[in-house]
Amino acid sequence: MRKILPLILLAGVGFLTYSCDNSNDDPVVVNPGKDNDTFPIMTDATGSFTAANNYTLISDINIQSTDVVLVYKKEDNLWQQIPKTYYLDDVNGLPTNRELDYNFKFNSSVVNVETKANFNQGTQMTSAEISKYLTNQTFRIVLVPADPAKKSAKAANSVDLSDYNAVVKYYNLDESKIKTINAH
Repeated sequence: MRKILPLILLAGVGFLTYSCDNSNDDPVVVNPGKDNDTFPIMTDATGSFTAANNYTLISDINIQSTDVVLVYKKEDNLWQQIPKTYYLDDVNGLPTNRELDYNFKFNSSVVNVETKANFNQGTQMTSAEISKYLTNQTFRIVLVPADPAKKSAKAANSVDLSDYNAVVKYYNLDESKIKTINAH
């Protein structure tokens, strides 16, 4: 009996040591349902829309295919989400019911902000309109993680993406760390 007791104790300690080992190869999920490989980034891009650039500003970015790109146009001291349509005033000698649209397209390496119109932007705008809508325009490009958990109705209502201030608050963005680039 004296020789069996140490073997039983050794087997028990060995079993407990093995069963308490946490070195398995299972992945550790930090935030279930959250995108843990992306953090929000903001960049300001400034440029002018001209016939030479086909009324398109190009900004270089680097994002994952699962991220979301939001673009806001600076309006005085406010930010307006695009796409956005402006209805220009009727001016004598120019077409009536003129509409100027801002829109954007993106992939993993660039964001293209463009204007489209139902008139010729090069010849059918006043100098004041060109200055206001095409020259030295600033856009804030916000890259945020895509969250698969937002597919639920409750989570989808958690942030209004058209409200720049709500996006900044929701993603805890630091506006003092915004990079400024010249769009090309």
